Amino acid sequence: MHFNVLVIGSGIAGLSLANRFDDSVSVGIFTKKEEAESNTNYAQGGLAAVMNLNKDSYEKHIRDTLTAGDGLCDENIVRIVVEEGPGVVQDLLSWGVKFAKHSENNKEFDLGREGGHSERRVLHAGDITGREIERALVDTSREKSNIKIFENHIGIDLITTRKLKIEKENRVLGAYFLNKNTGEVMTVSADIVVLATGGAGKVFLYTSNPDISTGDGIAMAHRAGAKIANMEFYQFHPTILYHPEAKSFLISEALRGEGGTLRLKDGTPFMDTVHPLKSLAPRDIVARTIDFELKRTGDECVYLDMTHKSREFLEKRFPDIFKTTLSFGIDMSKKLIPVVPAAHYLCGGILTDENGLTSVSGLYAIGEVACTGLHGANRLASNSLLEGCVFAKKSYEAAQRYLKESLKNSIYKDKVSNKAGFAAAENEKSALPEWKDCGLTGGDEMIVISHNWDELRRTMWNYVGIVRSDKRLERAKRRIDNLLYEIKEYYWNFKITPDLLELRNIAEVANLIITSAMLRKESRGTHYNIDYPEKDDKNFKHPTVL
Repeated sequence: MHFNVLVIGSGIAGLSLANRFDDSVSVGIFTKKEEAESNTNYAQGGLAAVMNLNKDSYEKHIRDTLTAGDGLCDENIVRIVVEEGPGVVQDLLSWGVKFAKHSENNKEFDLGREGGHSERRVLHAGDITGREIERALVDTSREKSNIKIFENHIGIDLITTRKLKIEKENRVLGAYFLNKNTGEVMTVSADIVVLATGGAGKVFLYTSNPDISTGDGIAMAHRAGAKIANMEFYQFHPTILYHPEAKSFLISEALRGEGGTLRLKDGTPFMDTVHPLKSLAPRDIVARTIDFELKRTGDECVYLDMTHKSREFLEKRFPDIFKTTLSFGIDMSKKLIPVVPAAHYLCGGILTDENGLTSVSGLYAIGEVACTGLHGANRLASNSLLEGCVFAKKSYEAAQRYLKESLKNSIYKDKVSNKAGFAAAENEKSALPEWKDCGLTGGDEMIVISHNWDELRRTMWNYVGIVRSDKRLERAKRRIDNLLYEIKEYYWNFKITPDLLELRNIAEVANLIITSAMLRKESRGTHYNIDYPEKDDKNFKHPTVL
């Protein structure tokens, strides 16, 4: 099967890119679960954009982003993303996204404020912003005749000219996918491949991410020879609901934007003396302070106090969070919310240029899977959805130019043109070599996969978490190296399964995180090493590129 554009992933980045192409461009979207299952779907806070120039400005948003990024943001990229913000918001509105507005006039957006922001600029849909964006984008994609969606297909590997040894330039040609329902492998060729697979939170034991976040895109790109950057900068969200029956339920930073205060068990507001923004300090500072306080006191959690707000306000502004916490016996208008930090967002990823292009020709990366230079060492709250939209637009514009040029030299130039549309793509048999399954039998040691999965995530949480040290990183590296060896041996001896593919990918991503962390001999943003507690601009004010 052949497509002009192959999109792997179905979050805000992948879908908003796909929806921009007209009927003359065939687009295949492959997602490993249902189309709407993505990190985007779980985003509570919102999308940061300067929508009121009377009260806010691009310069303020740029300054806030640079401050959060702790000296590693690419200022040019920051400016591009911030200034493109209002335009991509209009695109989302045209696709049917309904952001909250003030009830009194229903014209002005009800803008929220989150940690690190100097002004209210966060568009939201209550506390289910991601779900609302995903709904609109999915509905739009299903109406387009040139888009075909393949659910429950997990990527195995990218196919490149270097792997096939057919030319010196490393150019992407397509990818192999495992159909999770049938166990069959599909070979898909494409003129352009776009990785929009999201993050890798499942590499850690505790995460706010859904189960699909296993770093597949980063691992696939790395195996294909793409450059990877800033993997040491993993952001831990400070406030995940602490309850034995709650599976990593996120307590949005927007609550602190409405005056929520972080307190110790005895009621002390411990952030007040740490940062001028107090409980609204950047996430890395809040998460690190919570980690310190938990180790100092021996308590299992800290608490978020929203009791200054009425039940009526909380139910209206945060309906999903209020309903969920209430189901666990916590009326947050009367009781404090127990919270702990958890892995939340990868600030690094596949290195791209300002158009989302990676170091592999024809391969683009957008959204959390990419390292664009926007976030630096720490992401400013609600900049992620903005980044996904802006780079989807930039990649679309670059892809249009690339398609015109690449099709002149494509192996499909006599069969599929940019005007062929979906019908030709659907009937086109891939000219790429079919997948060869080296494993002769199904795995008879599934315990190996489950054990390695658990050991890897615990190792990463204990040794490569919020606070690190050289010794912890060295211990983690030895353990992950052993796991990689076992996984590789298992991979080539048994038939592939979704669990095995995900284990292979998170192990590779874990190794990239550890290796990057070991190279950075300083503390900056979300990377804190007790052996190098200070920031070292002289030697480390640059990305870590692998």
